[in-house]
Amino acid sequence: MTHTPASESADVDLPLLGLIGFGEAGGGFVQGWRQKAPALDILAYDIKTESRDNAVSAGKWQDYRNAGVTGCDTPADALGRAPAVFSFVTADQAQTAARAAAKVMQPGAFYFDCNSCAPDTKRASAAVLEAAGIKYVDTAVMAPVHPALHETPILISGPHAADAAPLLSALSMKARITPGDVGRASSIKMMRSVMIKGLEALVLECVLSARKAGVDADVLASLDASFPGFDWPARAAYMMERTTTHGIRRAAEMREVAKTITDLNLPGDMARAIVNWQQAMGDLTLPDTGSAQGYDLRADAILAALEATDNTDRKEG
Repeated sequence: MTHTPASESADVDLPLLGLIGFGEAGGGFVQGWRQKAPALDILAYDIKTESRDNAVSAGKWQDYRNAGVTGCDTPADALGRAPAVFSFVTADQAQTAARAAAKVMQPGAFYFDCNSCAPDTKRASAAVLEAAGIKYVDTAVMAPVHPALHETPILISGPHAADAAPLLSALSMKARITPGDVGRASSIKMMRSVMIKGLEALVLECVLSARKAGVDADVLASLDASFPGFDWPARAAYMMERTTTHGIRRAAEMREVAKTITDLNLPGDMARAIVNWQQAMGDLTLPDTGSAQGYDLRADAILAALEATDNTDRKEG
């Protein structure tokens, strides 16, 4: 499939931007935009600001301050005046966010749905927003936001993609138009996630089992011999860190992937198995160690946490 590069035109004034959802992805894009255009006016709302846990709420307000954005108490405050809105919520909250945005956004404004959702989910969100006169753009983020930040490759599709492209170009974003209706860009993202998140799940099952059996070094050496240049120990460390740090969000995405596959009248068994691994790792709530921790220490931490969880479950049972 040939993707059309977004316009390189710079004849677009940078508007007030609204964000709904302000986690890793939203924060990463904002960091990049700030480097490119420090004076850019950005309003943000995240549901965590309404958390009953004071520490969670305070932490989100601190995130706003650290990023140099104006934090808002309600979606209306963040989105009501913005001619362009970016949605960076978890996949399971995407339609809720779209419904909230449809009630408060200006007719004619752009809504960039950057969430990892099934095509049918995106089409449902689009219908709600388009009914309110808002220009919905199916937006697929095709790589981790760090380190590329706002220059992370994205695909856009739908009837307003071409009109939205100059705005994204003015924001120095690496957007490409994939011809087709709403759902086309997200289909590419969903199918890719089967492989990316599935490889993470396979690494978890392989390495944790090998570590517990005391043969992990031998297994990884064998894999390095079969796939030279992949550096399995380093990749395993990275993948295990990503799943334990972001497993809950990844599980939500993979549920959308499973829905996508089921909608195509295919079994989706692999996608559902990936959901289980990602959810289990996210539920462990292990600390983020970045890339500093080797696969062996990360595997030991995961195994210890799994054993502790299993012991707790047995006692409660």
